[in-house]
Amino acid sequence: MYLIHAALRAPSAGVQLPAHAGELVRAFADADAATGAFGSIEHVSAHPGALPGPTLGVYLIADSLDDAERRTEALCRRAFEEVPALRGWTVGRVGMPLVTPYYERLLGATSGLPGRKGPGPVPST
Repeated sequence: MYLIHAALRAPSAGVQLPAHAGELVRAFADADAATGAFGSIEHVSAHPGALPGPTLGVYLIADSLDDAERRTEALCRRAFEEVPALRGWTVGRVGMPLVTPYYERLLGATSGLPGRKGPGPVPST
């Protein structure tokens, strides 16, 4: 299973991504399941307040990362053409999210002990 993020662009300045956009895209994928165009979509999550812009997170089963990214982009493009509440939105970068910033924040957290990064000592020691 892959988690693929699709960066989104609003149709015009000030337009907000509907909070239920993930549910709309998932329903669209389910309705199109007979064609098999998008494969097995497990979950779609909307992040309207993400920075630098709104993002959809699509969890899907695919044979490869390339296949997962390709199908996520196709799903978003088609949904934005056919779902009335999403018309006008466009897809920007599509890809697997990087977790590096998360781990860098963890490494940068100090435990309060001089020269030590990360969590404090194990309580049993």
